[in-house]
Parts: sequence; structure tokens; C-alpha cells
Amino acid sequence: MRRPSTIEHMTDDAPAAGTQLPGSIGILGGTGPQGRGLARRFAAAGYQVVIGSRDAERAAAVAADYAAVGSVTGAANADAAGADLVVVAVPYDGHAALLTELAPKLTGKIVVDCVNRMGFDKQGPYAIAVPAGSSAQEAAEILPDSTVIAAFHHVSSTLLDDPEVEQIELDVLVLGEDRAAVEVVNRLATAIPGARGIYGGRLRNAAQVEALTANLIAINRRYKAHAGLRITDV
Repeated sequence: MRRPSTIEHMTDDAPAAGTQLPGSIGILGGTGPQGRGLARRFAAAGYQVVIGSRDAERAAAVAADYAAVGSVTGAANADAAGADLVVVAVPYDGHAALLTELAPKLTGKIVVDCVNRMGFDKQGPYAIAVPAGSSAQEAAEILPDSTVIAAFHHVSSTLLDDPEVEQIELDVLVLGEDRAAVEVVNRLATAIPGARGIYGGRLRNAAQVEALTANLIAINRRYKAHAGLRITDV
């Protein structure tokens, strides 16, 4: 199934009807657990996926693992940034430097940031404050000519990348300033069977969404689970 490659951009006050999904999705840092899991689900839904990495050969090797799933190729992050829509799934330590480097390639595109800045010690996982407020807000500051959306923070990479898991019953919180772009990512979330995209507010609300990942990891460790979120009454 081939998706349309254009994305209609609208102002925040315009209706979201008529938005089109991307034909190709680039995943920066796509060789990591979250990137691999998203690549599997997007490819299975019919998108052309480009797994990005600092090492193009490593990206190509990882992409080969998904040859039977759908259209997945591997490339350097700079080449993956050439896709219609780009997902940022790199560790926080390399977040700002990579986006600064690739800003020209990301101009005019929807950039979906799913980066969580966290630490771990003997007491477990904990959120670390980001000077800009959140990783998504940091991305928006670095990429003023892109449309930054925060999403996919709370999806278990283990479940995403398990071919035996047919349904993942959860909601993906999607945050952003542009209604059309939010709608695109809401619809993109349905590439994960069983999932919904739910608007979670503007980017200024992204800090608590990113930080909540630490709570979910703590839950998973205690209960040996792969916890996600469901929003009731919507």
C-alpha cells in the first residue's frame, strides 16, 4: 500500500480535514530499540521506511532484518532526513547536535520527536529536566522552519518489535501547535494495530508527557509488564 507523499500544512485555527499521510518515513536513530519497533510497524502498514544511523552500514544491516515486513532501507541519518516525515528517536545526549546539523534537510517537514531525557540509579528511572522545557520544545527551537510534533513516547519497544504481537492496545499522546500536523500524526499512530492517536495539548505540555515515561518504566520493572496508556471517555 503506497501512501500519498504530500502533506497539507494549515494554520492552527484551520480544520484538519483533508490532511494526507506521508509516503516515506525517516527514523533518525532508527537502529535503537524504539526506532526498530516503529520501523516494523510503519513498514507493515505500507510506508516506505528509512532507518537512519550515524553508521550507514549498521543501518543497512538492521534494515535487512525487516525485508520480509515491508519497504525498509538503511542509510546515514542525513539521508534518512530526506524522507517525507521524520521521526527523532536518538538518545537525548545527541539530540540537539544532530538536529542542528540536519536542520536544512528538515525544513518544511513534520518532525516527530519521541525523545525522553531520563536517568537511572539504584532507586530506578527518573526524568531529567531539559533546559528548553522538554526535548520536543528543544527540537522546535532548533528547527524553526519545521513543524515539530511530540508523540510515541509511551509505546513499548519490546511490543513494537515483536512480530507475534498483533495488537497493542494503547493511546499515543500527540502534542503540537499545528492542527493539520497533529492530525497527520494521530492517523500515523494507527499504523500500530490497536493504537489511537489522541491530541494531548500544545508543545508546552510535552515535559510531563516525556517525564511520564520514567513512571511507566518503573511500573514495567515492578510488574514485569509492558505498560502503556489508555485515555478514557474519548
